[in-house]
Amino acid sequence: MTTSPPQPPQNPYGAQPGNYGPPQEQFPQYTQPGQPAQPQYGQPGQPQPGQPQPQYGQPQAPYGQQQPGPYQQQFPQQGQFPQQAQFQPGTCRFCGGFPAVDATVRGHQGMLIVMRWLKLTGPFCKTCGTATVRDMTAKTMVQGWWGIGSAIVTPFVMLSNIGPAQKFKQLPEPQPGPGRPMDPGKPLFKRPQVFMLLIPIAIIAAIVIGNITTTSTSEAAVGQCVVNNGTDDNPKVKVLDCSKSEAQYRIVGKLDNTTDDSRCEQFPGYEASYTVRERYTRYTLCLGSK
Repeated sequence: MTTSPPQPPQNPYGAQPGNYGPPQEQFPQYTQPGQPAQPQYGQPGQPQPGQPQPQYGQPQAPYGQQQPGPYQQQFPQQGQFPQQAQFQPGTCRFCGGFPAVDATVRGHQGMLIVMRWLKLTGPFCKTCGTATVRDMTAKTMVQGWWGIGSAIVTPFVMLSNIGPAQKFKQLPEPQPGPGRPMDPGKPLFKRPQVFMLLIPIAIIAAIVIGNITTTSTSEAAVGQCVVNNGTDDNPKVKVLDCSKSEAQYRIVGKLDNTTDDSRCEQFPGYEASYTVRERYTRYTLCLGSK
């Protein structure tokens, strides 16, 4: 419906001096239907020059309140603070089950030259903690040996998981939480990854057995046998049992603190000599036929 704008009333106090008489009545501005109303500057609740203009169709702030602009933050009023998630002690961080215990499970990856340290922190329930220990230890068994430094570190990393595993073992079965617990899977000694432990064990065993069956030439005694696995110019002499077929010479004499092999002539059966000159050690082995 279209309404004609009212006409302002005649001022009955026109003869009065200035500033007397009733205040001038303000009349609203009317527009044609379908046209947006034009804001009047200077009136309460209207935007001032230099301020961002409100978008039509959006809710406006009530009079006396400032509407936040695009670069303003709307802060909560006094006594009102946003809700923040509170850490609940005693619950598993993965499934929400309880009870749970704080622990750190570690793993290791060797990459020939570099290495990578892995860890996963709790709290863990019994199910998720056991699954984490088994999974990270099994991966370390396969990935932890590739590098000299990693081969030394890997056994200590796997041993460090024994403590957390004992903590999880002492926990009762967890009460279900809102999440899904991890799958523990098979025990470590029933997984194929456990066979990777045979590699370092075999290497260590070979080193130990080799040191037991082989005596250093510095500790050799008269009557023992040696074999030269090198050349005359670059000898690699090793002491071994005289019953072995590889044995070439028998030690007929030993001279300490000297490399003068001419003194070996005093020993019966002398045929060859082997001299060693190291930083703090000098000696000569006088060799004869086996």
